[in-house]
Amino acid sequence: MIDLAVYNREGQEVDKLKVAESDFGGSVRYSLLKQAIVMHHANKRAGTAATRGRGMKSGSGRKLFRQKGTGNARVGNSRTGKRVGGGVTFAKSPKSFRKRMPKKQKRLAVKSAILSKLLGNDIIVVDELNFEKPRTHDFVKVLGNLSVDRGCLVTISDYNENIYKSSRNVPKVEIMPVDNLNVFDICRRKKMIFTKEAFLSFLNKSKADKN
Repeated sequence: MIDLAVYNREGQEVDKLKVAESDFGGSVRYSLLKQAIVMHHANKRAGTAATRGRGMKSGSGRKLFRQKGTGNARVGNSRTGKRVGGGVTFAKSPKSFRKRMPKKQKRLAVKSAILSKLLGNDIIVVDELNFEKPRTHDFVKVLGNLSVDRGCLVTISDYNENIYKSSRNVPKVEIMPVDNLNVFDICRRKKMIFTKEAFLSFLNKSKADKN
């Protein structure tokens, strides 16, 4: 079992949660994390690079001069890649680099990513994170109280405009609803902040997946 402290916005411990490693897959599956991150990068590729091969260039397909007897090196037509204005020898054409993972693997990869953060003491749970109005100063103050001085991913239960607007000018800080969590965004930030409501929501869904 992992003991996870719950803090208030002033950085004081107000509660404690007990989390079983089995709720997050039991162990960190590093090969699955790599597969998910590679998939993320591959799916961001546009795949639109293209060059014109010899078949796409205009010009006659006739051999420029006979094979023997001229004293010149043998050549083909004017569209060959060896000649100026000819086609590219190994021409590129648009292609899809998309990769996919089954839904169960995706969910397990997210659990493994969060478990790795739990084992590394890089997850902070805060009892609530509501602001009466958007104010960057208040948000930065909360981060300071929680001793977060590096990049972090803040996970909330649902979209909250005041939180988004309060954090959008803070570098290396991302806000994400718990339902949108993915391996890439979890792993690219050192710290991860959950609201208590968001963490319990994820934990309940994780337990439901086991049954």
